[in-house]
Amino acid sequence: MSQSLAQSGAKGTIVPRIIPVIVMTVIMWVSELVDVVLNGFLDKFGIHPRDVESLPGILAAPFLHVGLGHLIANTGTFIVLGIATALITRRFWSVTLGVIVLGGLAVWVFGAPNTVHLGASGLVYGYLGFLLAYGFVARRAVAIAVAIGVFIVYGGIVWGVLPTNPYVSWEGHLFGALAGCLMAYLIGRKERVALVR
Repeated sequence: MSQSLAQSGAKGTIVPRIIPVIVMTVIMWVSELVDVVLNGFLDKFGIHPRDVESLPGILAAPFLHVGLGHLIANTGTFIVLGIATALITRRFWSVTLGVIVLGGLAVWVFGAPNTVHLGASGLVYGYLGFLLAYGFVARRAVAIAVAIGVFIVYGGIVWGVLPTNPYVSWEGHLFGALAGCLMAYLIGRKERVALVR
């Protein structure tokens, strides 16, 4: 009886925490299906570096993709790293908004001129950066173990922060990862201090 209650409690804790990741994924897919019908009309709402009118694109860009192939390429990794982030910290929305806003602003300031940046990959790299740094900053053994596992499985994608492909937003990858590391530092340090007290 007690084991059943414990399992029920675990499910009751886990499911609500992963729902935001699923909802965000659904929004991405619905947006892209609408965009397919509209022949790519929504793609113009991404981030246009240093174009003041495109500033709202910072919030929209992670949910927009250049075709279904682009979305499919991002979906699996987004779900895995998003769920890992949601389970490792109770500040999922802080991490997500921090990566979107800080990473997006950096792309807006430093991105190449006459380009449009969109896609969930900046957020994917943000989650990756967060997961790799958080455990070491917060000094939590479980989070460190997750960081090692994430690096083993996804460490190869770190090369995406280099300008190797003119059709890939390496700026989004780089600044997303840096924003994720910054959020890991801010959140992890605060949680570590709280534990000491």
